[in-house]
Amino acid sequence: MYTVKSISHLTKPVKVVMVGIAGYGFYYLKTLLEKCSPEEVEIVGGVEPYPDKAEISDELKTRGIPVFSSLEEFYDKGREAELVVVASPLHFHVPQSILALQHGSHVLCDKPVGVTVQEVDRLIAQKDTANKEVLVGFQWSYSQAIQALKSDIRKGIWGKPRRLKTLCFWPRDLAYYQRNSWAGKIRDSKGHWILDSPAHNAMAHFLHNLLYLLGDRPETSAVPAKIKAEAYRAFPIDNYDTTACRIWTGEGTELLFYASHAVSRDWGPMFLLDFEEATISFGETGQEIIARDLRGGEKRYGSPEDDDQFKKLFDAIQVVQGRREVVCGPEASRSQVVCVNGIQDSVGTITDLPPVLVQRSAEGRIVAQAVEQSLTICYQRGVLPSESNQSWAQAGENIDLSDYVHFPIMQASGEKDKHE
Repeated sequence: MYTVKSISHLTKPVKVVMVGIAGYGFYYLKTLLEKCSPEEVEIVGGVEPYPDKAEISDELKTRGIPVFSSLEEFYDKGREAELVVVASPLHFHVPQSILALQHGSHVLCDKPVGVTVQEVDRLIAQKDTANKEVLVGFQWSYSQAIQALKSDIRKGIWGKPRRLKTLCFWPRDLAYYQRNSWAGKIRDSKGHWILDSPAHNAMAHFLHNLLYLLGDRPETSAVPAKIKAEAYRAFPIDNYDTTACRIWTGEGTELLFYASHAVSRDWGPMFLLDFEEATISFGETGQEIIARDLRGGEKRYGSPEDDDQFKKLFDAIQVVQGRREVVCGPEASRSQVVCVNGIQDSVGTITDLPPVLVQRSAEGRIVAQAVEQSLTICYQRGVLPSESNQSWAQAGENIDLSDYVHFPIMQASGEKDKHE
């Protein structure tokens, strides 16, 4: 079992407050309670506006751990925390992380780091002002397998990158989009950006991973230079449930990302990385990263799933102690946000899939099987649906991301969004 105790010896426990205990934060909190001793971590509070929905509320009450309705209330009552773990809905990530920094706390923010590039830049500026650390919970980035592969790529062992591509099919049902007020939404009821989508929520990990592997330092990602995207909708939602896009990095490497929730099978994540001297694959034939060079040699890196998914949490505790450097912060995570913003700019209006392509089940599953098959072929060929003669496909615009500092791009040099 991977525990903080096994890798550290503390003189005093790190004070932690957990924001969002009714959703994914429940698993963060269970990890803190079950894998970290009181000598290592002191949980000084939970934050949850709807505590009755949190299964763990009774246990916190039994342990004498207070639950606050907001992070503001936690600080207003004079409480202090060395580490704030933010696992709230994605559009609260930046505001809550900034609030924590302003009160002298370090932050572990779950993915994605933020909704728009401009708010991510505000977070980076606040982090630098506060002289505190922010980690972002893209868990693959903390794994030994990804770190070893990234190190070899940076050393040039496999030559220059030519094309990197990834695909993930994770089926969802109507209940997934009805579970809260923001799932599948472009904006909330007050007009603030949400941009919830496969690329910005469940599968954000794998878009980020393509960029992260090409970062020129352990703590950076490649910077996207341009994007062309397609986005489709089978579910009755605001935003897209299916996407394919082509990204070019500033160094001229092509990246391809394919993702959908309107699918019949759970398939992926998988990736295939084409370098001058090797091809590197994961998930296509097995759950291990394998590099195969031009001479027939192999190097095996293991799986990014081998490590505890909460290694990011254990690492964050060590960062607070000053015993570890940040390997995935807002600077590294910014590229994924730029690409997601670029997808929205590229496609403009989301394309509804023709009803004839969409099948609905009594259990609430919605599947576009022909689209699923098409995306699979597109991944294999390295093309977008609009480039493969699909009658339903709609190509997006080419968007320049080389100096992208504001979403939407049409407002970059003009009037800013009134809801910001």
